[in-house]
Amino acid sequence: MRIDILSAVPELLESPLNHSILKRAQAKGLAEIVVHNIRDYTLDKHKKIDDYAFGFSSGMVMQIEPIDRLITHLKEQRDYDEVIYTSPDGEMFNQKMANSMSLLNNVIVLCGHYKGIDHRIREHLITKEVSVGDFVLTGGELAACIMTDAIVRLIPGAMSDEQSALSDCFQDDLLAPPVYSRPAEYKGWKVPEILLSGNEAKIKEWEYEQAVERTKRLRPDLLKGLR
Repeated sequence: MRIDILSAVPELLESPLNHSILKRAQAKGLAEIVVHNIRDYTLDKHKKIDDYAFGFSSGMVMQIEPIDRLITHLKEQRDYDEVIYTSPDGEMFNQKMANSMSLLNNVIVLCGHYKGIDHRIREHLITKEVSVGDFVLTGGELAACIMTDAIVRLIPGAMSDEQSALSDCFQDDLLAPPVYSRPAEYKGWKVPEILLSGNEAKIKEWEYEQAVERTKRLRPDLLKGLR
């Protein structure tokens, strides 16, 4: 899988994309994550990629020309399944979307900045708009990192234990059950006896009951999709 991230501030992406599972996935050749500086595609001698908005809106707007030039350049080299824009008013990113995107081959992620991007980019170049929450960030770089991390870790082979990803929160519209490790008792705080029993069927039943209980208590909205 290849993910091309288009950014006005590419330095913000360096550390998150080059450690842990993302680093290993790239080293194994399972994922290719390429960050592009949008300023490299402007003809302005000062590398300017923003300008004032038409009308009476406040704030600066990312210009269409350098972004179009960059996307066109990438599309000349390969086909892309999606051209995604990180936007507060996009479709909410969730685990199901991450699962779906992990099956794609090539994806472009455009990080918004300033007051936003020229709307013609959204009308003619973007195929999907995605939000990571109902809040506004300084730029879309952190959102792009969140999406990339959630997607790449699902690629087979990216994690040493692939089953771990399948049992994460939200995979079945439930929060994950509590997890424990050694020692079995610490300061008088004990691990539930059922987890020490070795009875796999009973343990799985307990885990499901705990997942449902935690979801009812903490995220009852998720249970709407549970039959």
